[in-house]
Amino acid sequence: MVQALDAAAVRRWADACVRSLDSQREAIDRINVYPVPDGDTGTNLLHTMRSALDALMRAPAEASSSVGPAVAAMARGALAGARGNSGVIVSQVLRGLAEVLQGTSTASGAGLRRALRRADELATAAVAEPAVGTVLTVLHAAADAAADSASDELDDVVTSAAGAAATALAETTRQLAALARAGVVDAGGRGLVVLLDALAAVVTGREEPRAERIADAVLPRTQESLTTGREGGSAEYDYEVMYLLDGVEESVEGLRGALGALGDCVSVVGDGAELWTVHVHCNDIGAAIEAGIRTGRPHRITVARFADQIAAQAARFVSERVVVALVRGAGAAELFRGEGAVALDLCAAGDVTEADLLAVISGTRASQVIVLPGDTELVDLAEEARRQAMEAGQDVLVVPTSSPVQSLAALAVHDPGRRADDDAVAMAEAAAATRRGELTVSGREALTWVGRCQPGDLLGLLDGEVVLIEAGPADADDVSDAACRLVDRMLGGGGELVTALLGGDAPDGLAETLEQHLRASHPGVELTAYVGGQPDALLLFGVE
Repeated sequence: MVQALDAAAVRRWADACVRSLDSQREAIDRINVYPVPDGDTGTNLLHTMRSALDALMRAPAEASSSVGPAVAAMARGALAGARGNSGVIVSQVLRGLAEVLQGTSTASGAGLRRALRRADELATAAVAEPAVGTVLTVLHAAADAAADSASDELDDVVTSAAGAAATALAETTRQLAALARAGVVDAGGRGLVVLLDALAAVVTGREEPRAERIADAVLPRTQESLTTGREGGSAEYDYEVMYLLDGVEESVEGLRGALGALGDCVSVVGDGAELWTVHVHCNDIGAAIEAGIRTGRPHRITVARFADQIAAQAARFVSERVVVALVRGAGAAELFRGEGAVALDLCAAGDVTEADLLAVISGTRASQVIVLPGDTELVDLAEEARRQAMEAGQDVLVVPTSSPVQSLAALAVHDPGRRADDDAVAMAEAAAATRRGELTVSGREALTWVGRCQPGDLLGLLDGEVVLIEAGPADADDVSDAACRLVDRMLGGGGELVTALLGGDAPDGLAETLEQHLRASHPGVELTAYVGGQPDALLLFGVE
């Protein structure tokens, strides 16, 4: 049991929030009927908390030793990545916690009690017209229960808050007509209960999935619920506009007033420092953005049309999860397609940009995509495409494979039945456990760990470092000999399976030569060879 909340516990909590929201995202999306039935609250909350966790992992060292800086990093990340009303509210919850815990290395039950009250105040202030039966009602109940807790022990305060939130969540069905018609609880409120339950689990060591139990009792969404009238905000406004704002030199009250004249559901909230997030429902998109320009520097602008959201959610995705692999060579592309992946042949595609990869990702029409770059130089490109796809509503993860053989190892353990995060972790572990080798021809003079190479020399690389140089030009026998020496070097550290991808310029009979060599020198090792057709390497090895 955690006696005082410290930075390590905050990291576990952030990770638990992302995992729990990932597992419950679809369930929360299905019950999202208020204020509009757009079916994205779970997705928005997951995106927001992933941004919070990412910011925490990238925060300065101070955030790894003190609870205040750790929660502050989460608050900044959540604000920068906030999606929808629910994301904005969660960012303010985290900001409230951070404000109270600022300058503290650990947080007691009494400190958390005050932090929850401040979170309640800021979240309520972020909503122009707070309504009973929403996430704000659930948060207020949690803050009240924490304040009324008879004990200052951290576990007592946390469990009191989480328990009261779950009880308040169950009551939301009868507090809003839209929820009553659909027979569901408030989606944002359920998301908040997930976050509080995750905190209680970290502090107490006990799992108490209250939100899941409540969800089992609600009715599925009906067609009537999908067309429920918008009770928060006017139906005359067709668009949701959101953006981040910095460089603000004057009060944001003028911006709030300008947005209020354009539409409703206005929120302009900050991180307590220099960054603000702006949200409004309106018809004049340009005017909403121009109001931001007059106040500061808008960026990361997103626009959604309410009338499109339900149809888009229903029609956009036709599969749950797909793996996208970046490869070079027709043979390698065909190999990965045969294993069930979507393969992008970089040789056929030419100079691939983030936009090209984004088109492939969105073209899969899968709600979840795992990308295997297959080259260290392509990881950044994959990450940028991932970021853009996430902003467009698609869940994308990048497994940083450094070679096609590592991508094959990752694909071999891919299991669409697992949760996406767990599947990506298993694939990353399989890739990392695969030693990679490469036999190629040097294109220039260079100084390596084993001496100087000249253009045309035959190079053997192990995990990216040159370990073998054969003076060029090399004939078929030289290539075969170097390949056998390289695989022996790789098997010196152990291994049971060797995977070989033959390049477009590999000599005839190379696979047979390797098989004979391994049968004689390593009889317990299995070789699997494929024609990859890659133009940049004669041979690629993977040893597992």
